[in-house]
Amino acid sequence: MSLSCEVLYMPPEIRAMFGDGDVFRQVMALRGEIFRDVPGRRTLRFEANGASYFVKLHHGVGWREIFKNLSSLRLPILSAATEARAINRLDEIGIPTTPLVAYGCRGCDPASLQSFIITRDLGDIVSLETLCADWPSHPPAPAFKRKLIRAVAETARKFHGNGMNHRDFYICHLCLDKAQLAAGRIHLYLIDLHRVGIRNEIRSADRMKDIAALYFSAMDIGLTQRDYFRFLKIYRQKSLRQIFNEEHAFWERVSKRAGYLHGKFQVKYVARITS
Repeated sequence: MSLSCEVLYMPPEIRAMFGDGDVFRQVMALRGEIFRDVPGRRTLRFEANGASYFVKLHHGVGWREIFKNLSSLRLPILSAATEARAINRLDEIGIPTTPLVAYGCRGCDPASLQSFIITRDLGDIVSLETLCADWPSHPPAPAFKRKLIRAVAETARKFHGNGMNHRDFYICHLCLDKAQLAAGRIHLYLIDLHRVGIRNEIRSADRMKDIAALYFSAMDIGLTQRDYFRFLKIYRQKSLRQIFNEEHAFWERVSKRAGYLHGKFQVKYVARITS
């Protein structure tokens, strides 16, 4: 799904939902429950034929945003193609995510590309951020916590081991299927793939930033040092002795960045509640 002036992936059964006329224009004009609305991008949920879907509409990032990213040595996200590629790759390697339904891109100017991605609604799910919010005062059963830590660590290992980095790897983007959870099973989804990078092999800096983001977002849910060590052993498939002997500098960088993110979050939180 490379950048092109005209790309449309839409199976016939999905195309039939929109009837006659310019289907690309119809998708870009969709209305529904808005979940995110930022300059150049809108996410909403809509229903069709008794099913629920999410659509992300990209209206072009503008040259200013492109130059800002390039000046920071970051590749700008120009369209929904990034997320479409990420979903396809996760499907290939067996990490559950939001199922891809349709994707389209139109235009030749990188700054004003029009694009969309439609995914199927995962239904009744809960993010780990929500699930773990009351853990400090109401700790989970130890066996469940161990099982969940294993699931997160194995997902992270598979994700990074296949050359991918998330760039927003927080626990709010890891979700559990609530029906499976009620039956005592852990079915973990990785979502919000808008900025995912894909390479033959993940770069050390990208791995560090992802793990630091995950660590930061879990700092206030009551995890113990033993919990963190359990994650490390599963994620790296090594003993703690090996990890700290061979990768000490890397984990120091992870800890330092996570602490920086946590401090930055605390400043924003205090400013918000006192304003």
